[in-house]
Parts: sequence; C-alpha cells; structure tokens
Amino acid sequence: MTQLGKRIRDSQATISQVMLPTDANTHGNVHGGVIMKLVDDAGAIVATRHSRSIVVTVAVDSMTFLSAIYVGNLVTLTAALSYVGRSSMEVEVLVEAEDPLTGDKTHTNTAYVVYVALDDSGEPREVPPLVGETEEERQRIAEGCERQQARLTRRQKGT
Repeated sequence: MTQLGKRIRDSQATISQVMLPTDANTHGNVHGGVIMKLVDDAGAIVATRHSRSIVVTVAVDSMTFLSAIYVGNLVTLTAALSYVGRSSMEVEVLVEAEDPLTGDKTHTNTAYVVYVALDDSGEPREVPPLVGETEEERQRIAEGCERQQARLTRRQKGT
C-alpha cells in the first residue's frame, strides 16, 4: 500500500491538566504513574491522528523524572511524532510543570513512546510515512530512526 506522507504538525497534540490531591502521595508529590499515564494518553492521541486507526503502546524508552511535580501544578504534555515505520510510530512527549500562581515552569521529563497501528482484526496495519518539512524536522526523524534501530538491536539480543 503506497500512501502519501503526513507532516509532523498534522498530528501533534498538547494536553494540560491540573494535578489534584488524588494524583499524589501524602507529601503532595504527584505519583510517577499518573504522569506515565498522561504521557501515554498524549502519545496515543498523536499516533491515532497520524494513522487514523486504533493504536497500542509497544514500548516506552526510559522516563527519567528531572524534578518533582506537585499538587496544584498545571502539567502540560506536548507530543509529536519523531519516527514512523511500516506500522509503528515513535512519539516524543515533553512534560512541563507550571506553578499557576507564579508562572514558574519546569521541564520535568521527556519520553519516547512507540505505538503500533492496528486494523479491524487487530493486526498491524501500514501507516502513512512521516514528512519532515524543515531541516530540524528531518534531523528529528533521523534521530527517531536511530532510536528505533537501537530498540530493534536490543530486541534481537534479548536485552
């Protein structure tokens, strides 16, 4: 199946959510799992928009928390494609916490999440290729391709 490519900007997404007491431990620190779910949600929106199909998460590259997120922070996740294969898509998700009272913003983490598009019978389906419009976007796609190759190498080695 030959498809025309799609631009990164055609599927990117930004979501924001205020962190509530139910998202945190007794010290007011937001649980990492809450942020991981939001990362997966943002990434899935992007992958679904690009493929126009159901997607499933197949890999999450390391997610290192650079700083804490607290109750009352506004968490903003910015997600955009960084690699597209035959049926797989890598989405980069940037996470930022903002104190809405002061306006202070902190980059808390970046994650790369891989999704696979599925057809109606649950089998992987081909997705449109990704088109880089600028040199920066083409570099982003090249770096995503390198990460995908590293994932495949690790998988072949069983690590």
